[in-house]
Amino acid sequence: MPKLQGFEFWSRTLGGARHVVAPMVDQSELAWRLLSRRHGAQLCYTPMLHAQVFVRDANYRKENLYCEVCPEDRPLIVQFCANDPEVFVQAALLAQDYCDAIDLNLGCPQMIAKRGRYGAFLQEEWDLLQRMILLAHEKLSVPVTCKIRVFPEIEKTVRYAQMLEKAGCQLLTVHGRTKEQKGPLPGPASWEHIRAVRKAVSIPVFANGNIQSLRDVERCLQDTGAQGVMSAEGNLHNPALFEGRSPAVWELAEEYLELVRQHPCPLSYVRAHLFKLWHHTLQVHQQLREELAKAKTLEDVGEVSQALRLQCQEDMSRQKEGEKPSGGLPFFHWICQPYVRPGPKEGSKENSGAAGSKRALEEEDGGRPEVLSKNKQKKKLRNPHKTFDPSLKPKYARCDQCGNPKGNRCVFNLCRGCCKKRAFKESADCPGHRLLFRTKLEKSLAWKGDQPRLQEPPPPGPGGPGGFPEIVGSAVA
Repeated sequence: MPKLQGFEFWSRTLGGARHVVAPMVDQSELAWRLLSRRHGAQLCYTPMLHAQVFVRDANYRKENLYCEVCPEDRPLIVQFCANDPEVFVQAALLAQDYCDAIDLNLGCPQMIAKRGRYGAFLQEEWDLLQRMILLAHEKLSVPVTCKIRVFPEIEKTVRYAQMLEKAGCQLLTVHGRTKEQKGPLPGPASWEHIRAVRKAVSIPVFANGNIQSLRDVERCLQDTGAQGVMSAEGNLHNPALFEGRSPAVWELAEEYLELVRQHPCPLSYVRAHLFKLWHHTLQVHQQLREELAKAKTLEDVGEVSQALRLQCQEDMSRQKEGEKPSGGLPFFHWICQPYVRPGPKEGSKENSGAAGSKRALEEEDGGRPEVLSKNKQKKKLRNPHKTFDPSLKPKYARCDQCGNPKGNRCVFNLCRGCCKKRAFKESADCPGHRLLFRTKLEKSLAWKGDQPRLQEPPPPGPGGPGGFPEIVGSAVA
């Protein structure tokens, strides 16, 4: 059967899918995809997979794709990150029998993508992307698709999309944010960019960004002209988003946990999903946040979820007639609803300089924000007595040369690195850093002075002692 392309691929293979669940690292696993499909999703992507690891590691293939074959989980697109055409195609060939298309990730904006040279950090390497997509289009039996982020300029974004289409991309997902829009500074996605791309290409386009409800989905389809809408953050907080419902959190939490029992996945994935589903409730009942973080088994997680349900039902019983949700929420905390990330706090730029310093120095007072980072919160959970008060940290004096903390007993008042260079250059000792260049030199000279002078032996003859032995005729024969 010939490979379908463009709109024919979208309408026949993907069933004209309009409601799409995004590829999400450690979050769009099989159990979550099945839950989303039950509640209105028509197409799902796998989490992003590393092409190089997928090629070389059979266990990685088994854990992330081969063991998850499920007839209900179709249509399905497998997403890879890669920066080498041959490796990308090798990985895609290993995956093509388990999916309906292969997607190239050109949208990941995270620092790990920058270090690995993939995702959105390839968007300036057009020659490489052309070669990757062209080779995949030629070699694969399924279509190749791409997910991109936009450039600030609409014209460049349009040329970028046209280049990918020309190389062989059969469906394009456009996230209407730049690679700089991430974390606490996402900002609104630009539907204007998406609309311009849709008008300029002749392949199906999915729009991504600003989707928190079914009303947003319908408005996005109308404003951009896209064939479908992809949701990530909105789907994680309300998997029934595409149904246009906002059910009680425990309804979806219990359904998801039942699916996990049928299709197991790492416990860290389950905890992450429940933290998002129960996000607003955990702001009210914070004591259960620690219990959920400490849960070691699926049964423990289920018990915490049940406890949260009971707390919510108690809150419902105490609810007064005409009472409105607190905290500016559209619904009460026990209802699935969007989560809007808070913007950066005032003064964060002033504190950013101190955040990168590993040690507190004598002239610095601290100035840390009161809110602990996620890593520090985890450490606090493991050790409740641990403190992060900067005033209790030891103070260190600066090295006279480089500014790093100096050794307390260094004879030169330097850090170890600078002390080592100076001690070696001057043949000096520094007991504080256990550098003994002078002592070792003196011992070496003393040892040489104690050695007796030996007579030099005469030069050895050709056949004499110490020379090469004479070659016997039989040895040559």
